[in-house]
Order: sequence, then structure tokens, then C-alpha cells
Amino acid sequence: MDVKACLTKDHIRNLAEKGQRIDGRGNLDIRQITCEKDYADQKAPGSALVNLGDTKVLVGISMDVGEPYSDRPNSGVMTTTAEFRPMASPDFESGPPRENAIELARVVDRGIRESNAIDLEKLYIEDDKVWIVFIDVHIMDNNGNLIDASGLAAAAALSQTRLPKYEDGQVIRGEWEGKLPLNKIPLPLTASKIRDQIMLDPALEEEYAQDARLTVATAEGAIHAMQKGGEGRFTTQEVEQIIDSALEKTPSIRKTLDI
Repeated sequence: MDVKACLTKDHIRNLAEKGQRIDGRGNLDIRQITCEKDYADQKAPGSALVNLGDTKVLVGISMDVGEPYSDRPNSGVMTTTAEFRPMASPDFESGPPRENAIELARVVDRGIRESNAIDLEKLYIEDDKVWIVFIDVHIMDNNGNLIDASGLAAAAALSQTRLPKYEDGQVIRGEWEGKLPLNKIPLPLTASKIRDQIMLDPALEEEYAQDARLTVATAEGAIHAMQKGGEGRFTTQEVEQIIDSALEKTPSIRKTLDI
């Protein structure tokens, strides 16, 4: 970590001791969220661009036909990947996915998978043929909290994803047979712990200074996934506070995304 980063970290932690944040938000305030669905090519099954403050993430959904997993022969398949574009941050490098990209894809994937948000059993086509749902996360601009921005963009993109037409053993691109079969899609909410303060939706500078991070994915009043990061610890009371915040705030976020 360079000198500037160290000074920023110290400044953030000193502010936290006073109950303050670098951008003036309250500890439980979330940055403004905007969402543009069907952002990519109109011929794509689904896509959405989400801005969380100055963090910008594009998620594209693509569909193809392939073989099911051997232990679930009558269910479709879902796979999630994340791409950290070098133009999004000086910390990102070109090349194969690195640990942070793999972790991001895993957290986004877990919330969707554990909740059965996609009804994979309805993606069975015929013997040894099922629909495969590809969720591709593209980081366009990183100003903190990529987990929430990516999870929200994935939820928004899935909510309007269409099934391509399948006829005579061929996928007919640009023609549709209906919507992707979905249940309620969970939305993530991430909190950082800095000193003894819990802060929702951490900005990039706050992530550098955090002791620990906790993401909670909820839908319809239920918790579907949780993911902790960082070396610090949360007390039981702090975890309960973050869960309560997620249950309270995600319904309004859902309205913003119109899902």
C-alpha cells in the first residue's frame, strides 16, 4: 500500500471513530441507485447497467443449450463469471480472472443459486439437453461495493431475460419462446466494519480501511445467503443489525430496479 493509500486509510478510520464518513453519508445510508435494463444489444436475452453511486456494473445474460450435470440430469445449468476491466480501476490488470474476480462471481452466484431464483428444472429440454444460463458481470467503474452493484445488476438483468427459440435441435437467435422461469430474486446488502462502526454500502476508500465485511442476500423477508470478508470479527449484535438493515432496505431497492 502506497503512502497516499495509508494516509487515506488513517483518515477514514479517524472519521469512523467520530461516527463520520468520507462522503458525508450516515452509517446506514446507501448511495443513489439507477438501473437501465436491456442495455446491451436488443438481440441479447437480457442485460442491465446499474450505477451504485459512482460504481458502474454491466451484467449480460446469455443462453445456450448443453448437457446437464450428471447428478441433476433434468435441471438446467447456471454459471457466473466476473470480468475486471483495466479501464475500471488502476488496480485491475488484464489477463485471466484473479482472486477478487473469482470471489465476486462466487458471491453473486451464491445468492441466486441458494434461493433457487432461477427455476432450473423448467430449463430441461430433452434427453441430455438443457438450457445453460450464463451470467457475465462486467465492472465498468469501481468506486466501491462491487458485490452489491453486481448483485443488483444481475437481478435486474435476469428479471427481463428471454428464452431463445429452440427448434429442430437448433437455437434460433433473436427469436423468443417466453421469459426465463424465475422465483423471487434475492438482493444483496453489504456492510463494512471500521473500528466499531457498521457502515452500509462502503465506498472504495472505506473498503481499504475496513476490518471486516458482511454481505446478506434477502428476498421476501428471508435470508438466502451470507458472505463474510476481511480478518476482523462481527459481534452477534452487529450481524443482527446488518440483517435487519437488509430486510428493511431491500424492498425499496427492489422498487428502484422494478423487479
